[in-house]
Amino acid sequence: MAIGKDFQLTWLGHAAFHLVTPGGKHLLFDPWLSNPRAPAGRRRPVQVDAILLTHGHSDHLGEAVALAHEHPAAELVGNFEMCLWLKGKGAAQIRPMNKGGTQKIAGLDVTMVGADHSSGIDDDGVTRYGGEPCGYVVALENGFRIYHAGDTNVFLDMQLIRDLYKPELVMLPIGDLFTMGPREAALACKLLQPKAVVPMHFGTFPVLTGTPDELKRMTSNLGIEVIAMSPGQTI
Repeated sequence: MAIGKDFQLTWLGHAAFHLVTPGGKHLLFDPWLSNPRAPAGRRRPVQVDAILLTHGHSDHLGEAVALAHEHPAAELVGNFEMCLWLKGKGAAQIRPMNKGGTQKIAGLDVTMVGADHSSGIDDDGVTRYGGEPCGYVVALENGFRIYHAGDTNVFLDMQLIRDLYKPELVMLPIGDLFTMGPREAALACKLLQPKAVVPMHFGTFPVLTGTPDELKRMTSNLGIEVIAMSPGQTI
């Protein structure tokens, strides 16, 4: 399915994505590669140029520490407190930032934006302060802009993300209970006005009950394509 030009986006289950940019850079978002919906038999990534972490919960931090050791040149992006924790775990290339900031990551403009959630880090049974949750807008080499919202409910400042950064493809959680469900995600689509939305963070566990079909029904009048991906699928 073609939504942009010269890039590939693969859903790895839950909120984990593997993005290959037009310039051949490999980015991982929230790399919980062992999640229950992870595509069976998929090899761990051979190339990782950057890892973008939205918050400290284990279903998003995932295998970030192990990947940092496997790919010591990979840039690990997160809030300031999370990056300090990652450094303490041996991550060599931390790139801390905070909301409203933009920096070059793997040659790309990466902007950290807000999210409305929590962010404790489970550190061997002890909960550490993980800073504040966030989302990311990434501008690809060809100008196409992607927004990974992380875990969040809908918030009115999504219209500021639209006005400032104009994301064309957005990844939004729809599972409900721990994030917004389809109803709030539909309003998020209305605020963001992207070309297409990829639902995420649903169906991993029985309590995450929201479905892409619900989101499609609730956004049918917006002219926004809802791309319901299967784990392991690439667009």
